[in-house]
Amino acid sequence: MVISVSLGAQSYPILLEPGALARAGEHLSLDRRVLVVTDSGVPQEYAQAIASRCRQPRICTLPAGEGSKSMDSYHLLLREMLRLHMDRGDCVAAVGGGMVGDLAGFAAATYMRGVDFYNIPTTLLAQVDSSVGGKTAIDLDGVKNAVGAFHQPRAVLIDTDVLRTLSPRQTAEGLAESVKMAMTCDASLLSLIETASDLTAALPEIIARSLRIKAQVVEQDPTEQGLRRVLNFGHTLGHAIESCAGGELLHGECVALGMVPMCAPPLRPRLTAILQRCGLPTECGCTAGQLLPYLLHDKKAASGSIAAVLVDEPGTFRMETMTPEEILRRWEERNA
Repeated sequence: MVISVSLGAQSYPILLEPGALARAGEHLSLDRRVLVVTDSGVPQEYAQAIASRCRQPRICTLPAGEGSKSMDSYHLLLREMLRLHMDRGDCVAAVGGGMVGDLAGFAAATYMRGVDFYNIPTTLLAQVDSSVGGKTAIDLDGVKNAVGAFHQPRAVLIDTDVLRTLSPRQTAEGLAESVKMAMTCDASLLSLIETASDLTAALPEIIARSLRIKAQVVEQDPTEQGLRRVLNFGHTLGHAIESCAGGELLHGECVALGMVPMCAPPLRPRLTAILQRCGLPTECGCTAGQLLPYLLHDKKAASGSIAAVLVDEPGTFRMETMTPEEILRRWEERNA
């Protein structure tokens, strides 16, 4: 299956099929110098599958975890690209989850003012969301995605077979992003996640429908000037929770926690039940006081206010300018 992201000169395909890794040479332009970026939590054979189809590959394996999405890792990749004498005709291929894609994409965006970038996501979260849309970034001083750039990939290659190696927790993390898209844009997708007798068997349909939503939103707003902010549902509080938790919670788990307060009170019990069905947390110990400093650094903040995304009914959304204190009041009242 091919899902197109139509962005004029920056258009690209999302190639979604089982066994896609083995056919990477057919889909991607790899007859050049390629920096293959992965991490220690990704099965080594995935990066090797890409490298074996490159004319001149170099695999760079970083330590797994959000801690690698740092200035030090960014410098390491840039120095490696220089050492390989890479030029603007060469490319970077990210093989891994969202951390790898964000970091490798940012290196590709800034090296020689931009080189080609292929995103090959190996987690469900990256497959349904972060691999598409061109958002690249690194963290700085504990603030998530504080430094970044928009740099669209040349292609996204999604092999659904790799999901078999994910833990239940990693699968649940990815489902959080699909729930986010369903809550804001597709009530029938939410019903599928809510009622499917076997969520694992339903994953190919969930992935495809999530990607179509993401592609449509990105096409209309590639640099997040308006509509694309809908994809931040759950992320305003989620990013603050993620920073506050200091690595104890996964990104998708934090998004799940961040969604519940931002929907209408009558909808919260239903959303909570869906998240629990997916294996996601709906409670954590972060207090409003602990979250406040991170909300103040939110990239969506302007003049002391944040453009928040709220959901009153599944498949719909509205945007409202709120102060951090108003958002935190919702956090404190989420179980009321």
